[in-house]
Amino acid sequence: MSLSRRKVLAGSGIAASSLALGAAGAGDAAAVESAGRPFVPHDWNSVRAQFQLAPDLAHLSNFFFASNPAPVRAAIAKYRKAFDENPYSYLEDNMFARDEDMLWRKVCAAAAEYVGGQPDEIALTSSTTMGLALIYNGLRLKPGQEVLTTTHEFYPHHESIRLATEKWGASMRKIPLYESSLNFSPDRAIARIRAAVRPRTRVLGVTWVHSGTGVRLPIAEVAAAVADLNRGRAEEDRILLVVDGVHGFGVADEDVAAMGCDFFSAGTHKWILGPHGTGIIWAKPENWALLRPTIPSLMSAETVDAWREGRPPAGPTRASWVSPGGFFAYEHQWATIEAFRFHRRIGRDRVHARIAELNGRIKEGLARMRHVTLHTPLDPALSAGIVCFDVRDRKPEDVVRILRDNRVIASTTPYAVPHVRLSAGIVNFPHDVDRALEVVRSLA
Repeated sequence: MSLSRRKVLAGSGIAASSLALGAAGAGDAAAVESAGRPFVPHDWNSVRAQFQLAPDLAHLSNFFFASNPAPVRAAIAKYRKAFDENPYSYLEDNMFARDEDMLWRKVCAAAAEYVGGQPDEIALTSSTTMGLALIYNGLRLKPGQEVLTTTHEFYPHHESIRLATEKWGASMRKIPLYESSLNFSPDRAIARIRAAVRPRTRVLGVTWVHSGTGVRLPIAEVAAAVADLNRGRAEEDRILLVVDGVHGFGVADEDVAAMGCDFFSAGTHKWILGPHGTGIIWAKPENWALLRPTIPSLMSAETVDAWREGRPPAGPTRASWVSPGGFFAYEHQWATIEAFRFHRRIGRDRVHARIAELNGRIKEGLARMRHVTLHTPLDPALSAGIVCFDVRDRKPEDVVRILRDNRVIASTTPYAVPHVRLSAGIVNFPHDVDRALEVVRSLA
């Protein structure tokens, strides 16, 4: 049964003044921007001022779809204005003319710096979903080979695997890594992976941070186990580790290129705070060589020259060959540079620490409520920016509706068994978390 906002406020003792205080905190931050003050990366009020989020709401669904900070919005506006004024010349000059002027190369360089890799290891996509589909569809699996994955994967990863295995005549097998997400054990999860691998297993597909429970998988340890399992295997039978990384990318202070996975796909319009409809795939050159491109690319001179000359492209597949062609919203794709720059200015370690601090506050507050069942591990090393829970005798969608009635933006997990989900980011303050906890506490 859902409750009205008035009943919740009355029953819980949440005073209007406390809500006003929360709104004032965000309003003060917004005033920094309106006053034209410079961005101060070490000041969280100044960071919040870079966003145009409604100041009267506690925005606790930061995992979903980014509000863009001021530098990203300015870059989008700059590129859009140039396209509106002279679309042909602007696109020709920045996409197809001199190699050194191609702005997509600067996007790859910015992404490579963030992941700790090289620009030629980056393909540009529109989302995590597109990236995963390009990887699995391009792997040329053989009949009889299998993709081993988990029961915790979100729809895009599951479907990318299913569609590709059906196409290639391979198979898909799923295993659980845990029964209790709250008590998640990395060692037990890796032991399950080791036990599940078979001689015909060609790919292991996992998710870095599970959006249905908040569990964070230790990818480097999984990669080490896969490397051990690959000893003695022929190169063509080597197990490839594919990672859906979107909910760790922009949260965890880790170099993706050093984690040991073979392919990593993530949208940049979530925790990276980039423009909508942007994403990347990272892989080393030897792994790009394993893929067959799915969509013709506009980012490779070799593939275009081969078409003009009536011959097949020369050499192995490269990242640029896999970047989908067709005209994109280039004002968004190119403005992603500013999103990576924004993270660098704040500091990836400080972003990680802030997100861990605020989500730790959520978890600790919920864990003290007897009418709440927490599903996300309390250990910050085993979680990231997503907190999942249930309220006794309440449907998750009703809890989310009550939170929204009280100006707290939450969500439900879109899985077979849904939970309530809160997600704090660098746009939040402790008073946002406390407001959400007060509303949940009132539902006892």
